[in-house]
Amino acid sequence: MSMYPATPLGYARMACDTMMRRYKVNELPPQRYGRATFNYHQGVFLTGMSRVYEICGDERYYDYIDEWVHAVQDENGRIREYDGWLTLTTLDFRQPANVLAFMYEKTKDAHYLELMGYLAESLVDYPKNEYGGFWHFYTTPDQMWVDGLYMAGPLLTRYAKYTGKDELRELAIRQIFIMYEHMRDGNGLLRHGWDPSGKAEWADPETGLSPEVWGRACGWFVLAIADMLDDIPAGHPKYQEIVRIEQELIATLLKWQSDEGRWYEVVDKWREKDNWPENSCTCLFIYSIAKGIRKGYISSDAYPAARRAYDRVIETLLPAPEGEFSMGDICIGTCIEEGTYDYYVARDRIENDLHGIGAFLLMAAEMEKIRQPT
Repeated sequence: MSMYPATPLGYARMACDTMMRRYKVNELPPQRYGRATFNYHQGVFLTGMSRVYEICGDERYYDYIDEWVHAVQDENGRIREYDGWLTLTTLDFRQPANVLAFMYEKTKDAHYLELMGYLAESLVDYPKNEYGGFWHFYTTPDQMWVDGLYMAGPLLTRYAKYTGKDELRELAIRQIFIMYEHMRDGNGLLRHGWDPSGKAEWADPETGLSPEVWGRACGWFVLAIADMLDDIPAGHPKYQEIVRIEQELIATLLKWQSDEGRWYEVVDKWREKDNWPENSCTCLFIYSIAKGIRKGYISSDAYPAARRAYDRVIETLLPAPEGEFSMGDICIGTCIEEGTYDYYVARDRIENDLHGIGAFLLMAAEMEKIRQPT
């Protein structure tokens, strides 16, 4: 690893460089249309790359992101939509707005703000359940999935900060409280899904909750709050309540860190048969802890646990030629389906899946900042 220092930034740059060598922007997975698509896999990866760029200033990373942003637009400068989850009929479609926000802050080009507005303002009329919570997809009536907070929340709070449209910020904040009130289980963790109508096959007849605590969904939730707090004024009447939610969740997650050091696919059952340490959720938890410490609302007492998890992720990176980055133990994209323990632990693990690489880059950027505070 002589080409890269054994630091969070060193590993992050190795990951970025490896992925750029491996994929031109129009080759990034998942591939269905032979070109880059505006989807959250690619969005998460490039959000991570943008955070690395902000630290190291390597213009190759900016150029790669810029090329992708242009590739996902049509000749009229509109985001290409296809079908299913690559349309405004899903929350997932909106996550790459994080990349648009990066481009707007870098260039101040109003076009990126217009694209963010297209994604954000359409959420006013997006389907909601009786509590005011977003359906995850148009095809999942009433259902809230806890990962949905990251798909839409940071977009709404960031766009509201840029435009002064505070009603969009309030819409995002409402999602936090609906989820936290209705989706926690007896352990204080968040279940993957909640259907207040009780119609979903996986819904508990009394609570409407899905059966298990899926690691990456919890990771998206705590990451979403960490990022949304950047754009919610500290004087907001609910700011301290949101901080308290993040503190409570991270304290609970620390109780479920495995002896191995990482968190597991089903978070609260890591001692059970066939469960396995999952890198994307581990990276998302580390990110949220490190950012909370840096921002001052998470106690530095949590740092040793985050560092232990970080070290374990690094120790378990896959063998690769010098200068190449490879990471395993990444769960593939996962809906709820039947939502059982056996369903989650049987999910395929993919090496270098963008969910995992993106989460790794986000984590590494925060761990670098906490290593070298600015």
